[in-house]
Amino acid sequence: MKPVLILRFAATEGPGYFSTFLDEKHIPIQIIKIDEGDDLPSSILDFSGLVLMGGPMSVNDELPWIRPVLTLISEADQAGLPLLGHCLGGQLISKAFGAKVISNKVKEIGWGQVQVSVNEVAQSWFGEMEIFNSFHWHGETFELPLGATHLLASANCRNQAYALGKHLALQCHLEMTVPMVQSWCMNGADELAQAAVSHDHLYAGVQQADAIQQDLPLHCFFLNKVARQVYTQWIKGLQH
Repeated sequence: MKPVLILRFAATEGPGYFSTFLDEKHIPIQIIKIDEGDDLPSSILDFSGLVLMGGPMSVNDELPWIRPVLTLISEADQAGLPLLGHCLGGQLISKAFGAKVISNKVKEIGWGQVQVSVNEVAQSWFGEMEIFNSFHWHGETFELPLGATHLLASANCRNQAYALGKHLALQCHLEMTVPMVQSWCMNGADELAQAAVSHDHLYAGVQQADAIQQDLPLHCFFLNKVARQVYTQWIKGLQH
Protein backbone atom coordinates (compact mmCIF):
# COMPACT_ATOMS: atom_id res chain seq x y z
CA MET A 1 0.00 0.00 0.00
CA LYS A 2 1.08 3.56 -0.63
CA PRO A 3 1.93 5.38 2.60
CA VAL A 4 -0.40 7.74 4.43
CA LEU A 5 1.01 11.27 4.25
CA ILE A 6 1.04 13.08 7.61
CA LEU A 7 1.73 16.82 7.81
CA ARG A 8 3.21 17.99 11.12
CA PHE A 9 3.14 21.72 11.90
CA ALA A 10 4.70 21.78 15.40
CA ALA A 11 7.36 19.56 16.97
CA THR A 12 5.15 18.66 19.96
CA GLU A 13 2.08 17.93 17.81
CA GLY A 14 2.99 14.73 16.04
CA PRO A 15 0.58 11.92 15.09
CA GLY A 16 0.59 10.36 18.56
CA TYR A 17 -1.83 7.45 18.86
CA PHE A 18 -2.71 7.70 15.17
CA SER A 19 0.75 6.44 14.17
CA THR A 20 0.46 3.62 16.73
CA PHE A 21 -2.87 2.62 15.20
CA LEU A 22 -1.52 2.62 11.63
CA ASP A 23 1.53 0.64 12.72
CA GLU A 24 -0.74 -2.03 14.24
CA LYS A 25 -2.60 -2.18 10.90
CA HIS A 26 0.72 -2.42 8.98
CA ILE A 27 -0.10 0.77 7.08
CA PRO A 28 3.04 2.76 6.19
CA ILE A 29 3.32 6.47 6.87
CA GLN A 30 5.45 9.38 5.71
CA ILE A 31 5.69 12.44 7.95
CA ILE A 32 6.40 15.84 6.42
CA LYS A 33 7.68 18.17 9.16
CA ILE A 34 6.53 21.62 8.08
CA ASP A 35 7.99 22.99 11.34
CA GLU A 36 11.45 21.86 10.19
CA GLY A 37 11.07 23.25 6.68
CA ASP A 38 10.36 19.97 4.87
CA ASP A 39 9.06 20.39 1.32
CA LEU A 40 5.59 19.22 0.38
CA PRO A 41 5.49 16.32 -2.09
CA SER A 42 5.29 17.14 -5.79
CA SER A 43 2.38 14.72 -6.20
CA ILE A 44 -0.31 13.55 -3.79
CA LEU A 45 -0.79 10.46 -6.00
CA ASP A 46 2.14 8.74 -4.26
CA PHE A 47 0.02 8.46 -1.11
CA SER A 48 -3.12 6.63 0.05
CA GLY A 49 -4.49 9.40 2.31
CA LEU A 50 -3.66 12.83 3.75
CA VAL A 51 -3.60 13.61 7.47
CA LEU A 52 -3.03 17.03 9.02
CA MET A 53 -2.06 17.43 12.66
CA GLY A 54 -2.42 20.36 15.07
CA GLY A 55 -0.39 23.48 15.74
CA PRO A 56 -0.47 26.78 17.65
CA MET A 57 -0.79 28.96 14.55
CA SER A 58 -3.97 30.12 12.80
CA VAL A 59 -4.98 29.16 9.28
CA ASN A 60 -5.67 32.89 8.84
CA ASP A 61 -2.02 33.77 9.50
CA GLU A 62 0.15 34.91 6.59
CA LEU A 63 2.46 31.89 6.64
CA PRO A 64 4.27 30.79 3.47
CA TRP A 65 3.20 27.14 3.67
CA ILE A 66 -0.55 27.65 4.20
CA ARG A 67 -1.52 28.25 0.57
CA PRO A 68 0.49 25.23 -0.72
CA VAL A 69 -1.07 23.03 1.99
CA LEU A 70 -4.57 24.19 1.01
CA THR A 71 -3.75 23.32 -2.60
CA LEU A 72 -2.52 19.88 -1.54
CA ILE A 73 -5.78 19.29 0.35
CA SER A 74 -7.76 20.17 -2.77
CA GLU A 75 -5.58 17.88 -4.89
CA ALA A 76 -6.10 15.01 -2.44
CA ASP A 77 -9.86 15.55 -2.55
CA GLN A 78 -9.88 15.62 -6.36
CA ALA A 79 -7.81 12.41 -6.44
CA GLY A 80 -10.28 10.63 -4.14
CA LEU A 81 -7.90 10.39 -1.18
CA PRO A 82 -9.45 10.61 2.28
CA LEU A 83 -8.55 13.62 4.44
CA LEU A 84 -8.20 13.59 8.23
CA GLY A 85 -7.63 16.79 10.20
CA HIS A 86 -6.88 17.20 13.90
CA CYS A 87 -7.59 20.70 15.33
CA LEU A 88 -5.49 23.00 13.09
CA GLY A 89 -5.66 20.22 10.52
CA GLY A 90 -9.45 20.27 10.62
CA GLN A 91 -9.40 24.05 10.24
CA LEU A 92 -7.11 23.77 7.20
CA ILE A 93 -9.52 21.29 5.57
CA SER A 94 -12.40 23.67 6.29
CA LYS A 95 -10.58 26.62 4.76
CA ALA A 96 -9.63 24.57 1.69
CA PHE A 97 -13.32 23.75 1.20
CA GLY A 98 -14.37 27.39 1.47
CA ALA A 99 -15.56 27.50 5.11
CA LYS A 100 -14.50 30.19 7.58
CA VAL A 101 -12.23 29.65 10.59
CA ILE A 102 -13.13 32.08 13.35
CA SER A 103 -12.42 32.77 17.03
CA ASN A 104 -14.29 30.48 19.41
CA LYS A 105 -16.27 32.16 22.20
CA VAL A 106 -13.78 30.78 24.74
CA LYS A 107 -10.44 29.01 24.69
CA GLU A 108 -10.97 25.33 25.28
CA ILE A 109 -8.03 23.59 27.00
CA GLY A 110 -8.10 20.26 28.81
CA TRP A 111 -10.53 17.37 29.06
CA GLY A 112 -14.19 17.91 28.22
CA GLN A 113 -17.20 15.98 27.06
CA VAL A 114 -18.33 16.00 23.46
CA GLN A 115 -21.79 14.94 22.31
CA VAL A 116 -22.16 12.74 19.24
CA SER A 117 -24.74 14.07 16.77
CA VAL A 118 -27.84 11.97 16.13
CA ASN A 119 -27.54 11.03 12.48
CA GLU A 120 -26.52 8.00 10.44
CA VAL A 121 -23.20 9.50 9.37
CA ALA A 122 -22.18 10.14 12.99
CA GLN A 123 -23.14 6.58 13.85
CA SER A 124 -20.94 5.25 11.04
CA TRP A 125 -17.94 7.05 12.60
CA PHE A 126 -18.67 6.69 16.32
CA GLY A 127 -20.81 3.55 16.52
CA GLU A 128 -23.18 3.51 19.46
CA MET A 129 -21.30 6.21 21.39
CA GLU A 130 -23.46 9.16 22.49
CA ILE A 131 -20.92 11.12 24.54
CA PHE A 132 -17.23 10.81 25.41
CA ASN A 133 -14.43 12.74 27.08
CA SER A 134 -12.04 14.27 24.56
CA PHE A 135 -8.96 16.47 24.77
CA HIS A 136 -9.01 20.10 23.67
CA TRP A 137 -6.49 22.88 23.09
CA HIS A 138 -7.80 25.58 20.77
CA GLY A 139 -8.95 29.19 20.59
CA GLU A 140 -10.49 29.10 17.12
CA THR A 141 -13.15 26.95 15.48
CA PHE A 142 -14.29 26.08 11.98
CA GLU A 143 -17.59 26.56 10.26
CA LEU A 144 -18.90 23.60 8.26
CA PRO A 145 -18.21 23.45 4.52
CA LEU A 146 -21.09 23.03 2.09
CA GLY A 147 -22.36 19.44 2.16
CA ALA A 148 -20.68 18.48 5.44
CA THR A 149 -22.48 16.49 8.16
CA HIS A 150 -22.13 17.63 11.78
CA LEU A 151 -20.70 14.93 14.07
CA LEU A 152 -19.65 16.34 17.46
CA ALA A 153 -20.37 19.31 19.76
CA SER A 154 -19.17 20.43 23.19
CA ALA A 155 -20.63 22.92 25.65
CA ASN A 156 -18.05 25.53 24.64
CA CYS A 157 -17.74 24.77 20.94
CA ARG A 158 -20.58 23.82 18.61
CA ASN A 159 -18.48 22.43 15.75
CA GLN A 160 -16.16 19.76 17.13
CA ALA A 161 -16.21 17.48 14.09
CA TYR A 162 -17.80 16.95 10.71
CA ALA A 163 -17.64 14.45 7.87
CA LEU A 164 -17.68 15.25 4.17
CA GLY A 165 -17.83 11.99 2.26
CA LYS A 166 -14.82 10.00 3.48
CA HIS A 167 -13.12 13.13 4.86
CA LEU A 168 -13.10 13.78 8.61
CA ALA A 169 -12.30 17.12 10.28
CA LEU A 170 -11.87 17.26 14.06
CA GLN A 171 -11.60 20.31 16.29
CA CYS A 172 -10.86 18.16 19.34
CA HIS A 173 -7.79 15.94 19.71
CA LEU A 174 -8.36 12.17 19.49
CA GLU A 175 -4.68 11.45 18.91
CA MET A 176 -3.42 12.20 22.42
CA THR A 177 -1.06 9.98 24.41
CA VAL A 178 0.17 10.43 27.98
CA PRO A 179 3.58 11.86 26.91
CA MET A 180 1.90 14.26 24.46
CA VAL A 181 -0.44 15.67 27.11
CA GLN A 182 2.47 16.09 29.51
CA SER A 183 4.60 17.89 26.91
CA TRP A 184 1.74 20.18 25.92
CA CYS A 185 1.20 21.17 29.55
CA MET A 186 4.90 21.97 29.81
CA ASN A 187 5.09 23.86 26.52
CA GLY A 188 1.81 25.67 27.18
CA ALA A 189 2.71 26.67 30.75
CA ASP A 190 2.67 30.41 29.95
CA GLU A 191 -0.78 30.17 28.36
CA LEU A 192 -2.12 28.22 31.34
CA ALA A 193 -0.56 30.71 33.77
CA GLN A 194 -2.20 33.61 31.93
CA ALA A 195 -5.57 31.85 32.15
CA ALA A 196 -5.11 31.22 35.88
CA VAL A 197 -4.84 34.93 36.74
CA SER A 198 -7.25 36.28 34.13
CA HIS A 199 -10.87 37.19 34.85
CA ASP A 200 -11.63 37.35 31.13
CA HIS A 201 -14.51 35.07 30.05
CA LEU A 202 -12.26 33.96 27.19
CA TYR A 203 -10.46 31.64 29.64
CA ALA A 204 -13.59 30.09 31.17
CA GLY A 205 -12.93 26.81 29.36
CA VAL A 206 -9.31 26.39 30.43
CA GLN A 207 -8.19 23.70 32.88
CA GLN A 208 -4.88 23.92 34.69
CA ALA A 209 -2.07 21.37 34.27
CA ASP A 210 -2.73 19.51 37.52
CA ALA A 211 -6.38 18.97 36.57
CA ILE A 212 -5.45 17.99 33.01
CA GLN A 213 -2.95 15.39 34.24
CA GLN A 214 -5.14 13.87 36.95
CA ASP A 215 -5.96 10.23 36.05
CA LEU A 216 -4.14 10.88 32.77
CA PRO A 217 -3.43 7.23 31.78
CA LEU A 218 -7.11 6.40 32.27
CA HIS A 219 -8.25 9.40 30.23
CA CYS A 220 -5.91 8.45 27.39
CA PHE A 221 -6.92 4.78 27.54
CA PHE A 222 -10.57 5.64 26.90
CA LEU A 223 -9.72 8.32 24.33
CA ASN A 224 -7.59 5.80 22.43
CA LYS A 225 -10.62 3.48 22.29
CA VAL A 226 -12.67 6.25 20.68
CA ALA A 227 -9.82 7.05 18.30
CA ARG A 228 -9.49 3.41 17.30
CA GLN A 229 -13.19 3.31 16.38
CA VAL A 230 -12.89 6.50 14.30
CA TYR A 231 -9.57 5.67 12.65
CA THR A 232 -10.85 2.19 11.72
CA GLN A 233 -13.62 3.88 9.77
CA TRP A 234 -11.26 6.41 8.18
CA ILE A 235 -8.80 3.87 6.77
CA LYS A 236 -11.64 2.22 4.82
CA GLY A 237 -11.33 5.15 2.42
CA LEU A 238 -7.60 4.77 1.74
CA GLN A 239 -6.52 4.46 -1.89
CA HIS A 240 -4.71 1.15 -2.28
